[in-house]
Amino acid sequence: MGKIIKLDRCAVQISGTDAQKLLHDTLTCNLSTPLEGKARWFALLAPQGKILVEGLISETDDGFLLDIPISELENFTKRMRLYKMRADVTITPREDLSVGWTGENSELTVEDARPSMGYRLYSSDSTSWSVDQQSYHHQRISNSIMEMGGDFEANGLFPHDIGMDQLGGVDFKKGCYIGQEVVSRMQHRGTARKRPVMVTGEGLNTGDSVALDDKSVGSITSCAGKNGIALVRLDKVSDPDACTINQQPVQLAVPAWASYLFSDS
Repeated sequence: MGKIIKLDRCAVQISGTDAQKLLHDTLTCNLSTPLEGKARWFALLAPQGKILVEGLISETDDGFLLDIPISELENFTKRMRLYKMRADVTITPREDLSVGWTGENSELTVEDARPSMGYRLYSSDSTSWSVDQQSYHHQRISNSIMEMGGDFEANGLFPHDIGMDQLGGVDFKKGCYIGQEVVSRMQHRGTARKRPVMVTGEGLNTGDSVALDDKSVGSITSCAGKNGIALVRLDKVSDPDACTINQQPVQLAVPAWASYLFSDS
């Protein structure tokens, strides 16, 4: 196997006869169908529809393995234990496992279902893994994939804001889950205006404001070299090639996986 990068994420095992139903009824993604050896993007939302935790979920022999930001482990497990009530579900933080990322497939890896995002590896032996996450973030940023901790904090954004509705992270047909009413209303009324886009230019820095005609239309959430992810108001961007950052010209582009367009309202 090629280079493996250790991520700032942790694993949680959820098992038991009611595990699938609990997860399907609380998380944003569809878990009524097999994951087919892939890790699917999901979020646990607040009742008001904002993201409390985002992560990837995959199937194991005895349930499901979820990888989430380390900073959100306590909050996530606490909430899931409240939601499970008397269901036959066991929620176990897997402190023995490290979460890794690699660009190469093997019998030990799980494919990230999001396009061009490589593979996850969960192992109790990470001594040979690299702690330099530069290549991982370059891959993530070049595909405009936003991540909690790097691009946004808990309870700050809706799933539409980070493109989860376009990348299989939200299912609009499965019925109720926590925060479903708000997210469904945004989908059917077309009220999602903030979206992640690719920004290309010189001297990019996280937090820089993206401007058009001297008015802010968004800001950079993370960057790597000349590429960055910008969260922008699509309805405010009439010309993506006329935007500037710190009065320097930049180019904005919609990610290859996205169906939304600039000037969408």
